[in-house]
Amino acid sequence: MRIHSALLFSLVAVSATVAQKLGKRTKDAQVLILGGGMAGTIAARTLHEKGIDDFIILEGKTELGGRILSDSFGATGKNFTVEMGPSWIHGTQTGNGTANPVYSLALKHNLSMANNDWYGNITTYDYTGANNYLSVFHNAVSVYKNATVLAGERVDKKLVDMSLQSGYMMLNATAKTPQQAASEYYQADWQCKWRDSCTNVIDRILMGLSALQNYKSTMLTIPQRHNFTYDTDVGGFSLNNSMSIDPRGFKIIVQAEAQEFLQPQQLLLNHTVAKIEYDSDGVTVTITNGTVLTADYVLCTFSVGVLQNTDVVFEPKLPDWKVEAISSIDMTTETKIYLQFAEKFWFKTQMALYADETRGRYPVWQSLDQGGFYPGSGIIFVTVTGSESVRVNSLNDTQVQAEVMEVLQTMYPNTTIPQPTAFHLARWNTNTIYRGAYSNWPASFVNGHAQNLRATVGDRMWFAGEATSLKYYGSLQGAYFEGEDVATQLAECIQEGDCDSLGYVEDVMNARPYTISNTTSN
Repeated sequence: MRIHSALLFSLVAVSATVAQKLGKRTKDAQVLILGGGMAGTIAARTLHEKGIDDFIILEGKTELGGRILSDSFGATGKNFTVEMGPSWIHGTQTGNGTANPVYSLALKHNLSMANNDWYGNITTYDYTGANNYLSVFHNAVSVYKNATVLAGERVDKKLVDMSLQSGYMMLNATAKTPQQAASEYYQADWQCKWRDSCTNVIDRILMGLSALQNYKSTMLTIPQRHNFTYDTDVGGFSLNNSMSIDPRGFKIIVQAEAQEFLQPQQLLLNHTVAKIEYDSDGVTVTITNGTVLTADYVLCTFSVGVLQNTDVVFEPKLPDWKVEAISSIDMTTETKIYLQFAEKFWFKTQMALYADETRGRYPVWQSLDQGGFYPGSGIIFVTVTGSESVRVNSLNDTQVQAEVMEVLQTMYPNTTIPQPTAFHLARWNTNTIYRGAYSNWPASFVNGHAQNLRATVGDRMWFAGEATSLKYYGSLQGAYFEGEDVATQLAECIQEGDCDSLGYVEDVMNARPYTISNTTSN
């Protein structure tokens, strides 16, 4: 099903009239859903399915989709749709097993996809040019697997969590060469987007799933990601990664789904929130243009990056247990940098890994000028993450392009590389609508924090998003499941008065109490 431009224009135009009609009712909606990404849209669909249609979605962009951000890229007459945010469906479906719900949406709405082989279709380079260190690369996969075994042992002994970097040190497997560092980066940084935040206790999820008794065997098969997306034994889907190559953009799966149930008066686009006031009687949301919306309940699907900043004022301020949870999780960042050239001159594989003498400097490359992707497009892109992404975001486009071209010239020292015909990057950490790409659990983020991040504040203010997902955080499927689950519980609260299911932990405790020795030292 396609959303035609005329319908999208209609949604924008009609939703704009919502603000003009405010004040004619005691409350403008029973539920205000703040954010029209995956979580917010699926939450709205769930309320609709439960018989609750008195809601309004408020979205900061001019269209639904949230962080699924698609752009038209390329020189005049040679344009292609590229994804600045999520590109992949991580874990699709194994045989007739459980399907990733994002994959199900993609199939339902005829999304054009390509299988993306991250591990078996890759070429390696370093600061000297082409250099085959695939043996080092595959060893890094084994090292990561060994870290998961160490993680399982620590869980079994109820030991505290630690970063993946600390786990590598305990295994005496820290990277000692640029090639080892790049290969480690591919397993860790590129996946969780911030090296020090990667945790070797499977991002802490094992701590919260007491039914998981077979972690030592099942975790050995998951080098790609830290949550359970890929493990079919514990609720995962498959080892495959499908990449969107749809000219409508990956966002179409959200927009087309919304078209099936959403009415124009239920959508307010291109508006952001300045203040949320709440008490036992309901909520009042003030938009940045001064418009005021009132409701019985509010469902916040803001990114944790927004919650961690002062973009939205809460009155009264959020309780300490909620603030602690919000501030304890990481909002990570990544930057995809797209280049288009008149002719392809680079590797024939889908992926390439570059090992610079500076760890994390433009390491992960992908060619879209491939059969099954965008053959003949002349498009290649490189991804940076974490602190390097923050650094790159501080530069202007000309400076970034110069650095990327320098790396390409290093990879191909004997090739005269032309200037690109098009260049583009997205700056996630400085985008005030998102303040980052997606969440990651650091080693200090424990289960009590996770529960509190998800918990309601009073009965009136609810929270959902990829960050609140225990099993699939940092992913679209995490956002999907949270939107569905939290909206289901919100419907029970509205219809049955059962509003206690998302409780909080007053004091998040250490794994074991500290002990203070009576012995003093000088």
